[in-house]
Amino acid sequence: MFPGSHPRDKVAVIMADSGRTLTYGELDDRSAQLAAALHQLGLRGGDVIAMLVDNIPEAFEIYWAAIRSGLYITAINWHLRAAEVDYILRDSGARALFVSSGVGDLADEIGKQCTGGVSGFAVGGAVAGCAPYEELLAGGHPRLSDQPRGADMLYSSGTTGRPKGIKSRLPGTQVTDGFDPQTTLLTKLLGLSADDVYLSPAPIYHAAPLRYCATIHALGGTVVQMEKFDAAAALEVIELHAVSATQMVPTMFVRMLQLPEVVRDRFDVSSLRVVVHAGAPCPPSVKDAMLTWWGPILTEYYSATEGHGMTLITAQEWLERRGSVGRAVVGEIHICDEQGNELPAGQIGTVYFERDVSAFAYHNDSEKTGSSRHPAHGNWSTVGDLGHIDEDGYLYLAERQSFVIISGGVNIYPQEIENVLTLHPAIFDVAVIGVPDPVMGEQVKALVQLRDGHAASSELAGELIEFVRENVAHYKAPRSVGFVDELPRSAAGKLMKHKLVDTVVQDVSV
Repeated sequence: MFPGSHPRDKVAVIMADSGRTLTYGELDDRSAQLAAALHQLGLRGGDVIAMLVDNIPEAFEIYWAAIRSGLYITAINWHLRAAEVDYILRDSGARALFVSSGVGDLADEIGKQCTGGVSGFAVGGAVAGCAPYEELLAGGHPRLSDQPRGADMLYSSGTTGRPKGIKSRLPGTQVTDGFDPQTTLLTKLLGLSADDVYLSPAPIYHAAPLRYCATIHALGGTVVQMEKFDAAAALEVIELHAVSATQMVPTMFVRMLQLPEVVRDRFDVSSLRVVVHAGAPCPPSVKDAMLTWWGPILTEYYSATEGHGMTLITAQEWLERRGSVGRAVVGEIHICDEQGNELPAGQIGTVYFERDVSAFAYHNDSEKTGSSRHPAHGNWSTVGDLGHIDEDGYLYLAERQSFVIISGGVNIYPQEIENVLTLHPAIFDVAVIGVPDPVMGEQVKALVQLRDGHAASSELAGELIEFVRENVAHYKAPRSVGFVDELPRSAAGKLMKHKLVDTVVQDVSV
């Protein structure tokens, strides 16, 4: 299904801050006009368009124009630098780029590069080198009768290196043929429907926000899009619009829990029916607090932009298996050692998903695609995460292989230590990394961002180290603590550990 399948006067999009709305009739008409205009420009099925936009309603018009005309849509992170955006444009082979003036100086910098095979269009205001978006829509081209279903072509967040495009095969169906597999799956797992009012609090360039909003539009529900996440504002929006469903990341939970209780109690969130979270590990203490506050409506899943598999766990299941991310609902899980041998329950190894369909491929990178496959099973794939399963098949994640600390030949998993330190009242945010050690190979280092009212000191560093020792084995405790002004997180709350080497650290070792 697509926007044209729903009542034309029903609201498809509400912008939380500005109050702008987009009805299904408007979304259908404008996306159809854009699809026809792109066709007139010579784009055909399998071509790529890209958008570099902040959270604006036009993002949904651009997305659905691609989906209803057999194109790939690449949403680009506007926090990237110009050279990184240029790399994605060249790597994806984008034929058209939509740039919003709201992304600041980056818009003009990228717009000026829209020459040759890339047509640039400015959304919401003038952008150097780009034609006005509204003029493109005003062309008056007849609607396309052929509406092959397109797909997204998103780029990995690059937490371990340069972003890689994930390009799936086009489904070969018409957009009018019924629900796509993603909508069918999420409807079954979460009970989403046309009656839902869905809060999207994250940047639309991320895979999960984009895909969940698309699912709501396929069903005929209403998306409430925040321009930027703010903890108190999110609670206000939930009450104001009687939000029934949302997806958040644990960082958002933490920010809301840090609000004074008198502020939190001011808002009625009883309309919420299902709250999905993923994107980063959720410390058990944070999840406990959210369950106490919002009730057993939290559902957690584990997946990736690559779409290689998926697990899911309800609140009740999680209370019985704390720390798990659930059992497989897409694919079959295999835990393997470095040689590819399958490991028994309880042992940590690389997490593979077995699928009965072709596994994903990284665009223009056969080497990385090959390294994501099991050495003996071509339909088993991994994104490099480690974990173990229990006897009932529930998955427990450990850490990315590249972030595991090896100290004296022993593997130490940073997430376990981060979960402990998150409980300390002085800590606002934390990351645990390995630093070189001439004897042990690596030693554990904690980088912490303090809450207001707390100051860096050797005494506090010692207190934090002792706090960890009281909760986990001593060999896992940090040997040093670094205090930082801010840890590098993506707009979706994912800790960008590869950027920590560039973080200015005030070291305090004990």
